[in-house]
Formats: sequence, C-alpha cells, structure tokens
Amino acid sequence: MHIDTATSSRSSKVVGELSELWRYPVKSMLGERCERLDIDPRGVVGDRRYAVRNAEGKLGSGKNTRRFCKLDGLFGFRARLDGAMPVIEFPNGDIRRGDDPDVHQALSAAFGQPVTLAAEGEVSHLDAAPLHLLSSASLAWLRTALPEAGVDARRFRPNFVIDAAGAEHVERSWVGKRLRIGSEVVLRPIENTVRCAMVTFAQSELPGAPQILRHLAGEADAEFGIYAQVLVPGTVRRGDPVVLID
Repeated sequence: MHIDTATSSRSSKVVGELSELWRYPVKSMLGERCERLDIDPRGVVGDRRYAVRNAEGKLGSGKNTRRFCKLDGLFGFRARLDGAMPVIEFPNGDIRRGDDPDVHQALSAAFGQPVTLAAEGEVSHLDAAPLHLLSSASLAWLRTALPEAGVDARRFRPNFVIDAAGAEHVERSWVGKRLRIGSEVVLRPIENTVRCAMVTFAQSELPGAPQILRHLAGEADAEFGIYAQVLVPGTVRRGDPVVLID
C-alpha cells in the first residue's frame, strides 16, 4: 500500500486507499469489479437498481424479510452494467440484457417460478444504506482465524475494499466520522454491517463456508464491515487515498 502521508493533518489522516471497487447491477447476483465508480446521494450509480421480483412482489435475496425473499441460485448469475441497463449472464452461459422482452420468461424458467426483472421503484433495493465498506485489515483478521474458509472480499459484497494496515476491524473506529475518498467524495460511516447467511454461500470458485458466520457471530456480534452515507457525491478510482476526518 502506497500512501501520500502529506495529506495528513491534526484533524485528518490517511487510513488507506481503495484497492477494490464493486458494483452489483442486479441485487444478490454476482457483480462487476470496476476501476472507477460514480457516486451520487443514493450510492454507486447503477448499483442494485434492478432486482428479481417474485409473484408476491418480494425482491430476491439470500434472506427472508418484509421486503426480501430467499431465492436460491442468485449467486449463479452475474450482472454487469451497459449504460444504464444490466446485462445478465445465466448459469448456462446465456446472456440477456435487462431490456430484452424475453428476459422475464428466461429468468422464470431458470428459477422454476414466475419472476420478473424489476427496476427500483418506491421500495428501495438497498439493504440499509447507500454504501458498504470493508477493510483489508478486517479480512486479514478473519483469514487468520479461519485460514481454510476461503475468506474473500466477494463473500461480503462491498462497494469499496479499503487497503488498510493491520489485522483488526479498523473501520469500526470510523463510524460517526467522515471519510474523504480521492479528491471529491465525502462519506459518513453510520453503523457496522450485520451479516446474514449470504456470506457463507458458494460463489464462483469459492466453496460454501458456514464457519464464517458462526465465527462472526461468536467473535464480532455478527458484524463485519460498515455502512456509509454520501455527504458529497463525485467519482472515485482504484488507488484513491482514503482520509479520515475527525
């Protein structure tokens, strides 16, 4: 990690840099790794703007809540953004754009039940906040505890992975303060992220790992990473410094 320490002052300090940027055009599908992201008050532009919706109007997810329904198989799909439209790669290799008139039928066949690809309306597709942040230090802490579990940032679906020194939950100390990302964007971390069973699911080459959630529940109150609000929108890029402002 290369950091320009000249950015530091008595009221602010560099705590890391952006090492990974992620966008998830369709909620709970695998997403795309990006070199830059545009940020608006809602969060990452194009992030989770679409979701798979079942016949009862609930959004497909890895859990059951008032808004969401557990829909098995979502991690078998991958989505990327083409302009403002998601492009979905199916488990069998088929590729469908979100504006394909047959996309709803294709998804229904793949899931074995009637579903539609729905753009966000009055009901937000976001879980709790505009952005999810995770540090490499937290990942290092978890890898040390569970070396055989296949700990990988992708399991936790962050928007930003911040390369930070150490092997502990450093981002917890950022809650309630401000973070400046690069030259434009300012965020306010608001709370720790409570994890669910999704972090244990198999995806790509990563196997299922139920021990991850058990360990987080026992050692970290099931919390891992932080949520943040957007104070100043703009553009972020991989390698941008992350400055903590007291």
